[in-house]
Amino acid sequence: MMKFFDSLPPMDHLRSEKMSFVQLIIPVESAHRSITYLGELGMLQFKDLNDDKSPFQRTFVNQVKRCGEMARKLRFFSDQISKACIMSAGRPAMQPDISLEELEVRLAEHEAELLEMNMNSDKLQQAYNELLEFKLVLLKAGSFLVSSQNHAVPAERELDENIYSKEKDQESLSFLDQETPPEMSNKAGLRFISGIICKSKALIFERMLFRTTRGNMFFNQAPAGEHVMDLASGEMVEKIVFVVFFSGEQAKTKILKICEAFGANYYPVPEDTSKQRQMTREVSSRLSELEATLDAGIRHRNNALGSIASHLWKWTIMVRKEKAVYDTLNMLNFDVTKKCLVGEGWCPVFAKPQIQDALQRATIDSNSQVGIIFHVMDAIESPPTYFGTNRFTHAFQEIIDAYGIARYQEANPAVYSVITFPFLFAVMFGDWGHGICLLLGSFLLIVREKKLCSQKLGSFMEMAFGGRYVLLLMALFSIYCGLIYNEFFSVPFHIFGESAYKCRDTSCSDAHTAGLVKYRDPYPFGVDPRWRGSRSELPFLNSLKMKMSILLGVSQMNLGIILSYFDAKFHGNTLDVRYQFIPQMIFLNSLFGYLSLLILIKWCTGSQADLYHVMIYMFLDPTGDLGENQLFWGQKPLQILLLLLAIVAVPWMLFPKPFILRKLNMERFQGRTYGILVTSEMDLDHEPDSARQHHDDFNFSEVFVHQMIHSIEFVLGAVSNTASYLRLWALSLAHSELSTVFYEKILLLAWGYDNPIIRMAGFAVFAFATAFILLMMETLSAFLHALRLHWVEFMSKFYHGDGYKFRPFSFASLADEED
Repeated sequence: MMKFFDSLPPMDHLRSEKMSFVQLIIPVESAHRSITYLGELGMLQFKDLNDDKSPFQRTFVNQVKRCGEMARKLRFFSDQISKACIMSAGRPAMQPDISLEELEVRLAEHEAELLEMNMNSDKLQQAYNELLEFKLVLLKAGSFLVSSQNHAVPAERELDENIYSKEKDQESLSFLDQETPPEMSNKAGLRFISGIICKSKALIFERMLFRTTRGNMFFNQAPAGEHVMDLASGEMVEKIVFVVFFSGEQAKTKILKICEAFGANYYPVPEDTSKQRQMTREVSSRLSELEATLDAGIRHRNNALGSIASHLWKWTIMVRKEKAVYDTLNMLNFDVTKKCLVGEGWCPVFAKPQIQDALQRATIDSNSQVGIIFHVMDAIESPPTYFGTNRFTHAFQEIIDAYGIARYQEANPAVYSVITFPFLFAVMFGDWGHGICLLLGSFLLIVREKKLCSQKLGSFMEMAFGGRYVLLLMALFSIYCGLIYNEFFSVPFHIFGESAYKCRDTSCSDAHTAGLVKYRDPYPFGVDPRWRGSRSELPFLNSLKMKMSILLGVSQMNLGIILSYFDAKFHGNTLDVRYQFIPQMIFLNSLFGYLSLLILIKWCTGSQADLYHVMIYMFLDPTGDLGENQLFWGQKPLQILLLLLAIVAVPWMLFPKPFILRKLNMERFQGRTYGILVTSEMDLDHEPDSARQHHDDFNFSEVFVHQMIHSIEFVLGAVSNTASYLRLWALSLAHSELSTVFYEKILLLAWGYDNPIIRMAGFAVFAFATAFILLMMETLSAFLHALRLHWVEFMSKFYHGDGYKFRPFSFASLADEED
């Protein structure tokens, strides 16, 4: 068997790409161009040689700051374009190239221009809001003053300049600044202050005024009639106009302070009706002028933003590239002559010629007299893990990486998960009607792939689009399993011929009591449609799906253990082969492999043996008589042998390996042998071409405890993991029964009425339940259970998942990067 495994050809995607640890010695004059070319290639992961320095102590910190400042300006432009609702040009056509220095100057000019336009626009908007509020106060407060003229002292207006708490800018063209306040009356009498305040603050404002003046005031208010922009939030708010009548200088001071605290604006309103009308006309005229000025300013600003928007994408990518180049240069060190930069990093072995070609081009294009030195070095640390993926395999690799990144050159479970993951999902979801719905959804995502790639999607849609090929295989396998289960929205069909069963008489009255009679060969493919609705439907389907779940589970766990053999063989670890792989295979198959064999024999022979009884008494009474539960000759001695092998396999896993490691370690340090000690448990990585091996201090107690935990975990896991695969049966049964309930209790019940409205309502409820419960919730449930079966039951047999991902310096990811 081992020779057969060894003779198998290697699989390209089973192992990560071979990596090399390389060193670059780059002359200063060609450093920037060479790093740029390497970023365009995207096949070299640099090691930070200055990780002991802070970002502000590095060589190219000033260049990084410049790029950061330009990125800030570009974000400012992007925010302004978004607020102005200007459509960005996206990725424009060819434009003339500019240098970084020219771009820096241009961005500074654009920012200064935009800031000035924004400042002028804010001043004009503030003046416009003041005039609009003044107009509203003039219109509303006049009625209050007319009604109070019989009780007020003659012509006394609160137009003193002390009423205004804030200074008015001379360039704001405010009407209030052009007014000359009349003389303040010294006579004691009734005075008033008019103004405007947010409606939400009006009630509290009135209460505060009442309490402060101890009731010696009269407050009148009315809705402003128009929404006014709040300069602080930029939103349109509802306001009310108020007039406060009071008496005395002290009361005036208190009222003005309260107005300032509540953000109320107060304006002078003459008591004379003719002057009110004249002032209203002047304010309206000024408002129309300001409105025209504001519109012209907005048009000019939008034109400037539109010009920036056409170049924004190119400028953003350019700045991001420059910043990435200088960030990478900061990871390099100067040599002793200060004329060259030294860098180290990882690259795939297949990419070394491409990297050398890029470095040679950089030397030529920068007119450097000295070439770039590129050579391979040995490394102490383990290399990064890099799997080459495409659109189809990327989602499956992401599912595995979510559990943990594979060790360098460790077996990749994604190769097998491409088939096993959607298949186990389909075992739980099997219904070819629901599978067709999933297939249509996945086809829609695949057909619109190019369009959706360029759009920003929501979180749920982005997840569905990223797994579109996973959905495709899940749908295809669901159709396949649905045909085996013979379920189309829970309804069976005679697709592959006539049923093998018939009723005992023409009336078929005893079909659910006495049962059916078999009169021809078995149904050619899948479950016979006559099982649906029969007396023994549930016992038959439960038995079928439960046994099928055990067979699938034992097969996948065996695959995981076999992959552990390939891993140990690949890394030259004979201890793991002899003292882990062999006893694990013996233990698992002595118990649950034997159970799978009994299931197959029972299916093939039609025996009525009770497999529960056989497995239980295999432990309780190994030498007892099997009686009617005997399936084949020699079953009892075989059971005793398998039980003894399972018992022997446990100490086989536990004791030999730690003691052999201890012996080899002692011999190595006593000088009797210089052999390399390799074990997966000591986390030693071996790659002769690129990485040196390293040895930690050997601790026998630690190794023994680790091996004991591993052995106990496997023994207990063999039982619990096999039982865990019964979720395939449970979820398949739940999906089938739920689909049957929706079909019989909603659709058929509604179709029993002659009323078309009831039928349409029943169909709508059935469609809603199918779409949201069976196609969404059940899909998610089956997906998560299939995920658990792979992460825990399958991958725990061989997968460590404690590596780190290969993250090369590349410009390709800058387009999707968000600041």
